[in-house]
Amino acid sequence: MAANENEGPDPDRTEGSAKRVVGKVKEGIGSLVGDEKTRHEGKSEQVEGKVQNTIGSIKDTLKGK
Repeated sequence: MAANENEGPDPDRTEGSAKRVVGKVKEGIGSLVGDEKTRHEGKSEQVEGKVQNTIGSIKDTLKGK
């Protein structure tokens, strides 16, 4: 079943928030086990999520939500 575009927040907001959570977990695991690559990937994913969430917020504003 297709979601109605006029219902709920823009999907970018939801996906962005999820990326931020996953990134935070990765960063924590990387710090815990001393894996700098995983820690940096987590931080990077958090930034990507924040940007995506912001884009979704802008789309919602333009749609009048």
